[in-house]
Amino acid sequence: MTRQGNTWRTITRTAVAAPVLGFAALLAFAGPAAAAEGSVQAGLAPVPVNPVDGSGQAMVEISGTTLSFTLAAQGLLDGVPHAAHIHFGETARNECPTVADNNAAPLSGETNEHDHFTTTEGAPAYGEIVVSLTKTGDTSPDSGLAVDRFAVGSEFEYSRGDVQVTEELAEDILSGESVVVIHGVDYDGDGTFSPGDRGVSDLDATLPGEATDPALCGVLNASQMGTMPAGGVETGAGSTTGTENVGLIGAGVGAVAAAGGVALFARRRFATDN
Repeated sequence: MTRQGNTWRTITRTAVAAPVLGFAALLAFAGPAAAAEGSVQAGLAPVPVNPVDGSGQAMVEISGTTLSFTLAAQGLLDGVPHAAHIHFGETARNECPTVADNNAAPLSGETNEHDHFTTTEGAPAYGEIVVSLTKTGDTSPDSGLAVDRFAVGSEFEYSRGDVQVTEELAEDILSGESVVVIHGVDYDGDGTFSPGDRGVSDLDATLPGEATDPALCGVLNASQMGTMPAGGVETGAGSTTGTENVGLIGAGVGAVAAAGGVALFARRRFATDN
């Protein structure tokens, strides 16, 4: 091969290799998939059957594995704590229960069972506790009945921004497959949580069933709100991480294609001239 031919081969290899190396660098820059980022919200309405004339709002923001929330409610029994949780279940319907779910056998001390909608009856719809929406301290399912750390009263609103969850749970919550439930129903209207004809709780026999039965429920769906309800934490606007990297990768692919075209044109011209 002539010296001129060797020179052309070197030029061709350099022209093609440089963009390819640049493309590899762009792929490395793209990095792993972005962490969960976004917000969901739920309007809370009374659970069927139970005599509750209340409403509420829940707002949840996820940033990686940190969860922030604001929870507000009104129309509940005054002067008593109201346990509240985020529920999710792999085999649950991940929705609020319907009247058709009010079908469990009578519980201990319970009479007129179809007049009471229990947490056990609601579980097939909304799943198990995954986050306890306590005002302070632990937020794991272990604090599901930590009645001294939940909000008290007929009307309340509070926020937290330090809840840690797993990556998988963060994704489940943002997917619209989790449910917020606030508990506490005064069936007999005596102004307190008492056994009455409901009997003891199906979750803890040391508590009256009125304290743990579901009162309000709502499914957390994708939120378009820019801020939490009054007094809450700021929500994110979502993440564009990944979209920007896709654009860079596309530019890299274009550069490789363009460089390949230039090299092919140069080779053809060289062959024609020689």
